[in-house]
Amino acid sequence: MKTDIILKEGERLDDVERNDYRIIQSPGKFCFGMDAVLLSDYAKVKPGEQVLDLCTGNGIIPILMEAKTKAKKLYGLEIQEECADMARRSVLFNGLQDKIDIVTGDVKEATKIFGKASFPVVTANPPYMNDNHGLKNPTLPIAIARHEILLSLEELVSQASALLKESGRFYMVHRPFRLAEIFQVMQKYRLEPKRMRLVYPYVDKEPNIVLIEGVKGGNSRIKVEAPLIVYKEPNVYTDEILHIYND
Repeated sequence: MKTDIILKEGERLDDVERNDYRIIQSPGKFCFGMDAVLLSDYAKVKPGEQVLDLCTGNGIIPILMEAKTKAKKLYGLEIQEECADMARRSVLFNGLQDKIDIVTGDVKEATKIFGKASFPVVTANPPYMNDNHGLKNPTLPIAIARHEILLSLEELVSQASALLKESGRFYMVHRPFRLAEIFQVMQKYRLEPKRMRLVYPYVDKEPNIVLIEGVKGGNSRIKVEAPLIVYKEPNVYTDEILHIYND
């Protein structure tokens, strides 16, 4: 059952276009983008499985995955209390408190919080940039979401692997320019890349998003899936993107 909600200064309530769910967002702190929507669609969850979303932000991925899958329980881990608070209030507003738990904590401490080998599925929409990539946003919450200020790629992947059961699946959205590093780190921590899909803004442009599935202890064989094109012309989504958003 949905409950009333009081928005804080700078917050707004947005439609996620699934099950009439709404989500609290704050442009000065965190707003979800297409990458979160694509990851929630790319991740495969079997009925009755539990899912942990690392770097959950305002909880968009657990909320979308609750609508799209038959997961038994979804957890979101977020280090920034303001974002975690938005996520909790969104969960409560949508009446999902029995299906989704939002935990405030550091991904680097995730195995201490949840225990090793606790999940069959772990997802992550982590910071994409390290110190060598671009200027940091002067607003700290946004900078933390975009740059590896509090969490490196290796720290994320090592914890994801430790959290997964053997043969568990890790799903991540990231940037293609770090693919070589991503594969190297995943294999270091026994997360064998098994599926990959590149996302292109237009058919004649370079990809700017990559979706990856890794399997803990999996054999060495990767499937490169058909490209996903976002726009067929300016401001006009392709049919596949519309399907992902609206199912």
